[in-house]
Amino acid sequence: MKTRKYKYLFLVAALGLTLTSCDDLFEPAKENNLGLDYMDKNASYAEGVLGNAYTRIPCAGFPFSEVGTDDAVSNDATNSWRKLAGGTWTSNNNPTERWRDCRAGIMYVNLFLSRVDGVHWADDDVARRLYASREKGEAFGMRAMFMYYLLQAHGGYDESGQLLGVPIITTPEGASSNFNVPRNTFEECMKAFYADCDSALALLPDKYVDITSDASIPAYYKKMGADVDRMNRVFGAKFNGRMDASIVKAFRSKAALLAASPAFAAASGTNYQQAADYAAQVLDAIGGISGMDPNGWTWYANGSEIDALSNGANPKEIMWRGEKSQNNDWETDNYPPSLYGKGRINPTQNFVDAFPAANGYPITDPRSGYDAKNPYENRDPRLTAYVVVDGGQVGVNNTKISTEVGSGKDGINTEVGSSTRTGYYLRKLLRQDINLDPKVNSKQYHYTPRIRYTEIFLNYAEAANEAFGPKGTGTHNYSAYDVIKALRHRAGITDDSYLDECAQSKEKMRELIRNERRIELSFEGFRFWDLRRWKAPISTAAKGMSISADKEGNKIYTPVNVEERDYKDYMYYGPIPYSEMLKFSELKQNKGW
Repeated sequence: MKTRKYKYLFLVAALGLTLTSCDDLFEPAKENNLGLDYMDKNASYAEGVLGNAYTRIPCAGFPFSEVGTDDAVSNDATNSWRKLAGGTWTSNNNPTERWRDCRAGIMYVNLFLSRVDGVHWADDDVARRLYASREKGEAFGMRAMFMYYLLQAHGGYDESGQLLGVPIITTPEGASSNFNVPRNTFEECMKAFYADCDSALALLPDKYVDITSDASIPAYYKKMGADVDRMNRVFGAKFNGRMDASIVKAFRSKAALLAASPAFAAASGTNYQQAADYAAQVLDAIGGISGMDPNGWTWYANGSEIDALSNGANPKEIMWRGEKSQNNDWETDNYPPSLYGKGRINPTQNFVDAFPAANGYPITDPRSGYDAKNPYENRDPRLTAYVVVDGGQVGVNNTKISTEVGSGKDGINTEVGSSTRTGYYLRKLLRQDINLDPKVNSKQYHYTPRIRYTEIFLNYAEAANEAFGPKGTGTHNYSAYDVIKALRHRAGITDDSYLDECAQSKEKMRELIRNERRIELSFEGFRFWDLRRWKAPISTAAKGMSISADKEGNKIYTPVNVEERDYKDYMYYGPIPYSEMLKFSELKQNKGW
């Protein structure tokens, strides 16, 4: 999808298919409809059917679901995650819903798989079979990805205590199909997921690269008669950005960790050792710990690196990403109001407190040296990299931001709908070389990472700690301890005293790993789901920091409650859409919804 050609084909085909009615899609009208048989003769049209699945990728953007957790609030009263956290989450009012898009994506994949071998991909028969194989591999990988997101959002226990997933559909659905089918068990869905991963991995290259010798051609494709030219034509670097084997392996890691987690482990058929092994397969391909990007924790601010990206290439930190685009949308939404921003996403005091002291100890530990009168001094460098604290500098002119009560536009609760509600503004994801002044309105490049290697490192650390203990390695060359040490060192925390203390206990290491995950993956859409798969507390009130001054001008820091969280225990699992329950009697709803 990184070439203009394929992007155009996907959009054209998507438009053509979505403008037809359901009946027309499966029973083509006599006029103004090419019909599905046209796929056999036109590779571009067939590509567009698969392209419809690509357009439904759930990880294509940041939902800022942290607003539904203890990590953030929004100053936008209409924000759907803010409403959800306040008690409006129902089966017919559900911003977490993935049922429609992911099921539609699977529908297009199934349709594509039913026709792919008959498509005239190329005049050359060897190239035709190579194209068919690669396209099938992509489709299997996409179907596995959609299953993962469906299980994350809609897997859960029904009233009888059975852990259910979603209906497993692997064949095209037409106007005469029976759509009233029950949900399969969660374990059955995981088996279907793994099977699709295996099918994809048998057909896809680990990465799309141009090769120079026959020695680089897999045996499977040599038997088809593939040579260097044909391999580069079908599997070359120009296809970067499409589903490849490394991406499939990453989703296998993500799904295995989900299934092994407390919310699902009792009946998922997957354990932590499997999750650790699957994550290690991804990491071993980049050399394990030695492959960690030293600048990966500031991927969004590495301006020269971002500006230089072209032709689908990825930085070292990124496995899969969206298109690079030049805009200032994130800054417009989240810069402080004095810099012409809306200040939408406000990190909480809860989140700020999660950052340890510079020596690695939690600020609740006396050994941290934390000073409540100077709360932002001597802290983890990631704090001021990810959060604008009082006195922090923002933007191309390094403007000092004051969040004190009554200090101007940027002060806490100064202007409803634009000023911070917590005493903090978001810095992570935002480029600081942008000027929103209407007289200037500069723009810079951004991209959305769909999968970062840091996530996979953290997946491994979590699973390895549970399966092998803090310093155990299983069949691998590194441990959970090694991963967390490397992540903290690259952020500037080089004192390992607290880490070594945590390494004496699986429980303490678990707490540390979860906190590192909270920090490293913050504001990228993880915490809402992590809290649920861990079955951790989800109703923790969101707090802020009100800053004032005494007569001598000394700052007074007063923690304040900003927003309550109204979640019930059954909300560890998301609902099946109410509209689907009305239509299909065979569907069972998750308990409580």
